[in-house]
Amino acid sequence: MSMTIINPSSFTLVIFSFTLVLALGMLSLIAKKPKGQLPPGPRGWPIIGNLFHMIMNRPVHVWIHRCMEDMQTEIACFRFARVRVITVTSSEIAREVLREKDEALADRSESYSSNLISHGYKEIVFSSYGENWKLMKKMMTTKLMSPTTLNKTLGDRTLEADNIVTYVFNLPRPGSINVRDVALTYCHAVMMRMMFGQRHFDVAAEDGGLGPKEKEHMDAIYQALDCFFCFNVTDYLPFLRGWNIDNEEEEVREAVDILNRCNDPIIHERMHLWRNKGGKETEEDWLDILITLKDDQGMPLFTFDEIRAQCKDINVASIDNTMNNVEWTIAEMLNNPGILEKATNELDVVVGKDRLVQESDIPQLNYIKACSRESFRLHPANAFMPPHGARQDTTLAGYFVPKGSQILVSRLGLGRNPNIWDEPNVFKPERHLAGHVRNSMDVTLMEPEMRFVIFSTGRRGCAGTKIGTSMTIMLLARLLQGFEWTLPNDTSQVELVTADSNLFMAKPLLACAKPRLAPTLYPKIQVYNSEKLFSWKNYQHM
Repeated sequence: MSMTIINPSSFTLVIFSFTLVLALGMLSLIAKKPKGQLPPGPRGWPIIGNLFHMIMNRPVHVWIHRCMEDMQTEIACFRFARVRVITVTSSEIAREVLREKDEALADRSESYSSNLISHGYKEIVFSSYGENWKLMKKMMTTKLMSPTTLNKTLGDRTLEADNIVTYVFNLPRPGSINVRDVALTYCHAVMMRMMFGQRHFDVAAEDGGLGPKEKEHMDAIYQALDCFFCFNVTDYLPFLRGWNIDNEEEEVREAVDILNRCNDPIIHERMHLWRNKGGKETEEDWLDILITLKDDQGMPLFTFDEIRAQCKDINVASIDNTMNNVEWTIAEMLNNPGILEKATNELDVVVGKDRLVQESDIPQLNYIKACSRESFRLHPANAFMPPHGARQDTTLAGYFVPKGSQILVSRLGLGRNPNIWDEPNVFKPERHLAGHVRNSMDVTLMEPEMRFVIFSTGRRGCAGTKIGTSMTIMLLARLLQGFEWTLPNDTSQVELVTADSNLFMAKPLLACAKPRLAPTLYPKIQVYNSEKLFSWKNYQHM
């Protein structure tokens, strides 16, 4: 699940080999002179701009933020061939992007990976702004993510919250536990139940974890994410597509093929059930809803390709944020035992130790939500939000932004901006219990002032904010309530280092978990698959 790292040396020859070709076509490649002053940016080469610098400086997000720091600017312009990429690290400018200029900047840019993942832009995340996108967004908001649907699927989420505490309870002790694997198991299981109504594609794992097919599916999701966020050179020089430079195209094709092999049989079977055999008594999951939606003429609203593209959106969106947040939060707590104690005490006061924490308790768990917010601020899953595209000429912070520009709001830059945050690199959950939430009884995972980004906002905002909040806080709360977390004997401090190519922890978090509730509160693991119940009896460790 490591993000693709492009080898700079292999690109050097390619870039210079095509310089002559580019020069011959420079009239079509050189952008028109801008109508106003562009944001500041590093000097680039003729024709290719900063593309060579992008190739030679990996990971790109580190180079971009370093350039902005050197220029002492909160908005910058990088030119990758014909594409101008505008980066933003200021909350004020972020509000301009996502509120004031929201409609003008509501487009998406094309890329090889997004085209493949979305089956030709037939879904909501990657498709261009327009009537078809508006229809899909409306259906996502009013049908799949409606309060009625989320309430209907509460039992599925609760079952997996039960499963995960028992899964951890049953892991061998003494010994350390891979917290990332635990988080991924929960996230994938919840996503599968809500999407397809089943936990496994095939054979269930006997310990209640992920089976072989689920692990393959999970790896493909992360491989697809890596490809989307890694600044592929062919996205800026499209004529290089087909050359499979540094294996980029093969990797995303491989990931999409795996997702198709896992998802498509379920989708085909369910579509046949609903459209050829009369269906079921009621819609039971998100897939049922997507298949049964009708247009004004009473015809199916979505095609097979549109449904499979929407399923991939949900596959990807359901996992990385929650997994990354919970792993980093527990890591920070282990390095700050006082914070861990406060969070555990809150659970003991609000919930007690005679029952398991439920989603209905979340509004009262303000300190735990503050910890999660602080982790989102300091350790976002990705350096940037998905790129916004300029549908027309506009301005940002007084600078000219040409039509076709990509705008990247920096999650990392906002969350660690010293002009916004006191001691920005220090984990302090208390900062979220005052200030803008001083008059609120409920700390939320929303950030209306754009001081940092948890879920995307604006027209292109995340439709799954509520379910994302529930999954994140429930997983964190269940793990903290159910277990006393400590570092392994040979570890004095968690090394809070990000991976070379993304913002996940460089190494999966290993920690020891001692049950802190009565054994009877850890229920049996239940795995429903193809209308059958697989149940493994939990056992008490000596």
